[in-house]
Amino acid sequence: MRQGEPLGLGHAVLVARELVGDEPFAVILGDDVIDETPPATKQLIDVLDRVGGPVLAVERVQPEEVSSYGIIDIAPRGDLGDGVYQVRDLVEKPSRNEAPSNMAIIGRYVLTPDIFPALVETQSDRTGEIQLTNGLRHLLKQRPIFACEVKGVRHDTGNKLGYLKAMVYFALQRPDLRDKFLEYLAGLGFGAPASTRP
Repeated sequence: MRQGEPLGLGHAVLVARELVGDEPFAVILGDDVIDETPPATKQLIDVLDRVGGPVLAVERVQPEEVSSYGIIDIAPRGDLGDGVYQVRDLVEKPSRNEAPSNMAIIGRYVLTPDIFPALVETQSDRTGEIQLTNGLRHLLKQRPIFACEVKGVRHDTGNKLGYLKAMVYFALQRPDLRDKFLEYLAGLGFGAPASTRP
């Protein structure tokens, strides 16, 4: 199914309702690339299996970056394990002064089908979009939601610099490309030739 028009991430999730049915499902934003084993989505699934509720991937960001993300407020709980939190509240793109933390929601979610009625009841924002963060906030009134600080190297390829960093990072991970790519960069005046690197 296609969303048809850009009416927000919450609307995009709602469009998939008939395909999902009554099972938990993953939402993966393609411009967030996370390199890790096990993959970020598997990390979230493992948490969902343990806690029995929706799980959001989060990452700590710099205070000046909070206005670019959905930000969570966490409830202290020591029984959830390292890097796993219960969500107390969510705010979509708050100002630095209004952000409850620097824990940003990044492009991975493992959700339960009760998000759909919550999204139906979620009002469009001032831009006319249904925000998934606002739908989750509505769902939070009915059930616990959890967050997991995913392990791995994350690249935001939704901007030019992030895209370029991701390309360089993954090129350098490949044994068949690494040395030739380093030689190319050295030829442009960036870094040492591959033969001088460990």
